[in-house]
Amino acid sequence: MKRRELINLGVPKGVALDAALELVKQLGAERVPHTQMREHIAHVVKNPASFRDDARFGSLATAMLSDEAVKMSYIKREKNAPWRQWGANLEPEAVQQLHNACELPVAIAGALMPDAHVGYGLPIGGVLATENAVIPYAVGVDIACRVRLSVLDLPASTLTDKVGRDRLRNAIERETSFGIGAAFKK
Repeated sequence: MKRRELINLGVPKGVALDAALELVKQLGAERVPHTQMREHIAHVVKNPASFRDDARFGSLATAMLSDEAVKMSYIKREKNAPWRQWGANLEPEAVQQLHNACELPVAIAGALMPDAHVGYGLPIGGVLATENAVIPYAVGVDIACRVRLSVLDLPASTLTDKVGRDRLRNAIERETSFGIGAAFKK
């Protein structure tokens, strides 16, 4: 068994993971089948207190119960941090990514912009406010890839006919430089 599989079983990183890796070596030397290893370790992770005095699994159970392991384990929130969505018909996966991010214990609030789409740790077009935490992975690589903002000092009545709307659209396209390496031609 490798580190990733142990972590997926719920073994926290740090002293508990180190103890689990040692246990895997021991069980491997005893030729315990992989599926049995998984089962045993899963039982210890589920209820470490009942294995504390066990000769074979006691060191893992003790490590699981240590202060360090408890601090490093994920504690699910009772209620997600609040978040708002601007825009409709967004990719369901992007909405789910922000929902998942708002489950984090450090999350304070979130927002999903109208250009949101699936990202890495957080959807592109997603914003997550956190408390005492910086999450470098909670950002996409094409921030603001489809959002344009232009401030135009014109009365709304200018846009009532097609000519006015076409003039505005052309002005925005001409006067807005956007994207990687974007520059005005003149």
